[in-house]
Amino acid sequence: MLSWRRVTFATSSGQQGNYDAPMTATTNITNHQVRLAQRPVGNPTRDNWSFTAEPVAEPPAGGVLVKTLSLSLDPAMRGWMNDAKSYIAPVAINEVMRAGGIGKVIASHNPKFAVGDLVSAALGVQEYAAFTEEEIKRSGMFRIDPRLGTIAQWLNVLGMPGMTGYFGLLDVGHPKPGDTVVVSGAAGAVGQTVGQLAKIKGCRVVGIAGGRAKCDWVVNELGFDACIDYKAGSVKAGLKEHCPKGVDVYFDNVGGEILDDVLARLARGARIVICGAISQYNNTTAVQGPKNYLSLLVNRASMQGMVVFDYTDRFPVAVAELAGYLKDGRMKSREDIVQGLETFPDALMKLFTGENFGKLVLQVAAD
Repeated sequence: MLSWRRVTFATSSGQQGNYDAPMTATTNITNHQVRLAQRPVGNPTRDNWSFTAEPVAEPPAGGVLVKTLSLSLDPAMRGWMNDAKSYIAPVAINEVMRAGGIGKVIASHNPKFAVGDLVSAALGVQEYAAFTEEEIKRSGMFRIDPRLGTIAQWLNVLGMPGMTGYFGLLDVGHPKPGDTVVVSGAAGAVGQTVGQLAKIKGCRVVGIAGGRAKCDWVVNELGFDACIDYKAGSVKAGLKEHCPKGVDVYFDNVGGEILDDVLARLARGARIVICGAISQYNNTTAVQGPKNYLSLLVNRASMQGMVVFDYTDRFPVAVAELAGYLKDGRMKSREDIVQGLETFPDALMKLFTGENFGKLVLQVAAD
């Protein structure tokens, strides 16, 4: 005869629920979590987070329980911490911090997922994530194929950063063979995909990155035509040198002064993709908008924002194409992997200090 007890669980959205569950092998597992304790002013600190623990139980009918393996750390997370209107609701105070990740199904009451499946989902910054049947549908959880790439690559070129680069460049930037494409944050997760994909599509590619090591890597390893080190000299002078005929496509990940420098160098009919503005995310004053925006008028150029969630129904097409480039060697990926859930507050800050080299991944557990 089964023994039953009332258990509490955190769903993937960080909310709590409870139900009567049988005593099983999962009953004695503890879930460690990182929750948003207070909203940051400027740079996030450890005081903005609380570390909690609660028991793990079997998922409810139709649900699954996922063990977190690795989490994607992204600049967008800083925006999710603000209580402000955006393309997605902010993380609530005391809610498990939002994060996409790769995990392994360890308990399932859903016919679409079996124990042992590797899945991509919004797992949150925690060791285990319980999904109700409705949350599975809403989150778009899907199985990943480890034959196409490593877990880290599924958080990089095959994951949200890769999807952002793919659709931002192709659907918004509309690159043509022979175009000069400039990408800021070139050594980061999105930037490395954008630059390599632009080269594959026949474009001339100029990266902007911080530090000689990063610039050398994107040129010598990823095949960019040039890279401007914004820490070592004038971006404006670098653009003049490497983009003598102007910039046809600019993929912007940083905003601020660099965006203004590129605006001053546009070619006729240029397209600017606004993906992010990491230089502005920790401002305690108003966000710096573009001063050189009249260049859009003079050059008959366009500037358009993009949000990757608008393209979820087409992700499989992008994954198939990008996985092919990884397999045949036309595309490479680099991940900066940090170990341990407890390192999350410091690991996240690497994004804003420029310490990360490649896609920043938090490994929570071994496969």
